[in-house]
Amino acid sequence: MPDTNIDARRYFETVESGESIASTPPVCLYLEVTNRCNLLCETCPRTFEDLEPPMDLSMEMFTKIVDQVPNVKRVVLHGVGEPMLVKHLPDMIRYLKKRSGIHVLFNTNGTLLAPKKQREIIDTGLDELRVSLDAAEAATFLKVRGKDMFDRIVRNVSSFTNLQRAIGAEKPLVSLWLTGLKETVDQLPDFVRMAARIGVKEVHLQRLVFDSAGFGMARSESSLFEQTRADEEAIIANATALGQSLGVMLDASGATEPGISLKRQSDDKPWAMCRRPWSLMYFTAHGTALPCCIAPFSERGYENYTLGNASKQDLAEIWNGPAYRDFRSSLMSDTPPKPCQGCGLRWSL
Repeated sequence: MPDTNIDARRYFETVESGESIASTPPVCLYLEVTNRCNLLCETCPRTFEDLEPPMDLSMEMFTKIVDQVPNVKRVVLHGVGEPMLVKHLPDMIRYLKKRSGIHVLFNTNGTLLAPKKQREIIDTGLDELRVSLDAAEAATFLKVRGKDMFDRIVRNVSSFTNLQRAIGAEKPLVSLWLTGLKETVDQLPDFVRMAARIGVKEVHLQRLVFDSAGFGMARSESSLFEQTRADEEAIIANATALGQSLGVMLDASGATEPGISLKRQSDDKPWAMCRRPWSLMYFTAHGTALPCCIAPFSERGYENYTLGNASKQDLAEIWNGPAYRDFRSSLMSDTPPKPCQGCGLRWSL
């Protein structure tokens, strides 16, 4: 049986790293239930390039994968796409929640969280519902997310939390996410106020991920990481204090305090802190095994870091196969895989 004493948000802390062969099976699965999306976000690679042909993860492939990891503790049902476009998403959640001790979550853009779907999502037993909003008002949302849907999303989330209160549903935990851009960090206090107003108790400032070339707004010059100015740090501090006064927890990329995740780490090899290749497996809608959910945003061309394919191989064969072993060995060296350069432990969880 899964160890229910493990914090599902800090699952990787229980996993030992340091060998090219993983001594235990993965404790977390990231399953890209679709690579289709109804927005055109300026921070997402799928807006600018074809990653894989459009596809939803079939129920057959889904069950094939999860049934091979009987002691999985955490399953994340998102990748490069909008999960709520998938009609059988509730069936996937229910399938997982029939097994004891699995923490299930997904990230959504909130556009399809309409009232007619809200009760069904609650009734699945979903543990977390993360809503990427990226702005505190409509004009900036349009600039960052590509379509004029801000007001619809805010209404949907507010309606969802109202329904939860009305029926006494403690789950899923609802959170709002804002990507840390220099162009939008000034909206963070208003973002926290909005969260409190619509009944959301958690806000997350998420690190911007970008590759060396950059695309859209996903570029080095827009990133807060390692290059925050004093005025930007003051905004984050003010938003944190505001959240405390309003009962909204503000977190950033897995760190205890928002500012911590934006500082340069003292270790000159920050990638060496990562335990994901020893703790999780990520599969695209086509079954392609990638190192983690960050890789598609930080390096182009899946062929450069594909570790296997679930439609052709068993997970055990992939997990300690040559590609995974080589990836782990490279991660422990002074020359890590390209998607891992500049990375580390404090990415969003």
